[in-house]
Amino acid sequence: MIRLILGMPMAACLAAFTVPAAADPACGLYQYKAEIVRVIDGDTVVANIDLGFNVWRRDEHLRLHGIDTPERRKATMDTWKAAKTALAGRVEGREVTICTVKNRRGGEETGKYGRYLVKIYDGDELVNDWMLEQGYAVVYAD
Repeated sequence: MIRLILGMPMAACLAAFTVPAAADPACGLYQYKAEIVRVIDGDTVVANIDLGFNVWRRDEHLRLHGIDTPERRKATMDTWKAAKTALAGRVEGREVTICTVKNRRGGEETGKYGRYLVKIYDGDELVNDWMLEQGYAVVYAD
């Protein structure tokens, strides 16, 4: 087995050890395990991201793709806090799966503030859609 792996191209080796994407097969190489460290507001989180091979990105600010929630300075405190509290209750301190959004060049898309745009999965459920369904967010074209 070791000889076979050593003689294989790197992509084949990685495929041999990659778990298929259960949550969103379209993520491909852009799917990661992450721990949500804290929630900034209803559409922004801070996460420690496991890139594989014991490589981590720590304290990475991520923006939930496709949704918009009230901003602290622009909304009533009640609506901003409700969205933040709902998202925090759902993902803060938990391990989730994130899928980054691809840009036209095939890289990972960032928003206007340099945050990666992500879909967050809690198990099989897309948290971005859950925020919409619960009424804490509206659809936003990033």
